Amino acid sequence: MSAARDTIVRMCRQHPGSHKYVNHNHLIALDPVTKIRHTIDALFGEAVSRHLPTPIRIGFSKKNNRIRSVHYDDVLLCTFRIDGGVAITPAFAEMLLKSRRFRHNCVEVTDEAAPFILQGRSVFAKHVVWCGNNVMIGDDTPVLHNGRVIAVGRAVLSAPMMRQLDKGVAIRVRDSLKR
Repeated sequence: MSAARDTIVRMCRQHPGSHKYVNHNHLIALDPVTKIRHTIDALFGEAVSRHLPTPIRIGFSKKNNRIRSVHYDDVLLCTFRIDGGVAITPAFAEMLLKSRRFRHNCVEVTDEAAPFILQGRSVFAKHVVWCGNNVMIGDDTPVLHNGRVIAVGRAVLSAPMMRQLDKGVAIRVRDSLKR
C-alpha cells in the first residue's frame, strides 16, 4: 500500500462515516465539515450549505465515531440521524433562510395559527398560506410566519397535498422558538 492510501485508511478508521467509495480499490476521505456541507446540499438544495456559519464545533458518537451534532457559538444547529437525515433547529433554519433555494423547503402559516405553533402545536393544512415545492412527506420542514422561522417539524403531507387539503395535520412540530 502507498503512503497516501495508508493515510486515507487511517482517516476513515478515525471517522468511519466520513468517507465514500469510488470503487473497491479507491477510497476518498471526506473531512467532517465537507460531509456536513454535502448532506445539507443534498437535503435542502444545491449551494444552501454556503450559509453554514464558521467555525462550527462537531460532536461525534462515542460508539462508532460518526457525526452526531453540529454547534456554533454553543448553539445547537443540527443533529444527524442514524438514517442519514438531519434534524435542524429553528436557529439553523433562520441562518439557511438566507438562501433562496432553502425557502422551497419551507411552509408559511396564517397569523391566527402562529401563536399556537410557537407553543409547539402541530400545523394544520388549513393554516398553510404558502408551501415550497420541495416539501415531501417525512422531511424536516421549517415553519415561517411573516418571513421568519417560528418552528421546525416533520411534514406529514407533501406540498401538493397541503395545497389541496383543508383538513388534517400538515406538519408535526418538533421544535419551536418558545419551547
